Amino acid sequence: MPLDRRPADPRPTDPRPGFEELLAEGAAVPTEGWDFSWFEGRATEARPSWRYAESLAGRLARARAALDIQTGGGEVLGFALDAAGHRPVLAAATEGWPPNVARATESLGPRGVVVVAAPEDAPLPFADGAFDLVSSRHPVQPHWDEIARVLRPGGTYFAQHVGPGSVFELVEYFLGPQPEEVRRGRHPDRERAGAEAAGLEVVELRAERLRTEFHDIAAVVHFLRKVIWMVPDFTVEAYEDRLRALHERIETQGPFVAHSTRHLFDARRPARRPAR
Repeated sequence: MPLDRRPADPRPTDPRPGFEELLAEGAAVPTEGWDFSWFEGRATEARPSWRYAESLAGRLARARAALDIQTGGGEVLGFALDAAGHRPVLAAATEGWPPNVARATESLGPRGVVVVAAPEDAPLPFADGAFDLVSSRHPVQPHWDEIARVLRPGGTYFAQHVGPGSVFELVEYFLGPQPEEVRRGRHPDRERAGAEAAGLEVVELRAERLRTEFHDIAAVVHFLRKVIWMVPDFTVEAYEDRLRALHERIETQGPFVAHSTRHLFDARRPARRPAR
C-alpha cells in the first residue's frame, strides 16, 4: 500500500530575522557580567590551550588568601572556586562597574568571597602583602605596582590578558586602520617589562592567536556594547550604515572572521632573602 502523501503546506516558512530585528535584539541584551552564553550559536571564539579557569582552580586550591581583580560578574572566579575543592581562608574580589558589583556580590557572596567596589584605576584597597595569590581575567590594564604591593613575598600573580590587536578586524571595519602604536597596545613584551619594573619575576608568559567568528549582526552589536573599549563611541545609531553593510556581507558571504589574542601571565613576587 503506498504511503499517504499529504499536499505541501502552501504557507511559507518563517523567514530568517531581518536586519532591523537583529539590530534590536543585539541592542536589547543585558551587558552585565562576563557571561557570554548568549553568543552560543551566534558567535564562536577558540579558547586558549592553557584553559585558564581550570588552571586558576588549581591555584586557588593551594592558596590561603586570594584576590581576583576586575572580576566582572564573578563568573570565572565562581567557576574556579567550585572546581577547586578546597577554598582559600580569605577570598576577595574587586570590580568597578556598579551593575557588575551587584552581580558579583550575589554570585560570590555565598561562596565566601568579599566583593569590594573599587575603580579600575584606583589603588587596591588592601594592606601590603595581604595575598599569596592575585588573579585576573582580562583586566582593562594591569597596575603592576599595586599588584606587587598586595602580594606576599613568594606570592603569585596568575592571569589571562587580552593581547595586542585583538579582534582588530572588527575594530578596523568600524574605525578604519589604526596606528601601529594602538595595534601594539597590550603587547606581552611591554607588560613583561611593566611587571619586572614593579619587582615581579615573570615565571611564564604564553601567547596565542585565536579564530573568532560572528554569525549574525546581533552578535556584533552585543559584542561591541559589552566590550566597550573595542569601538569606544559605538552606538547602533552612529554606525547603522556600517552595521547594515556588515549584515549584508554576513548574509551573502558567511561569518565575519576575526582573531582574538590572549596571553597567560604567571609572575611571582620574590621571596625575602634570608638574613646573613
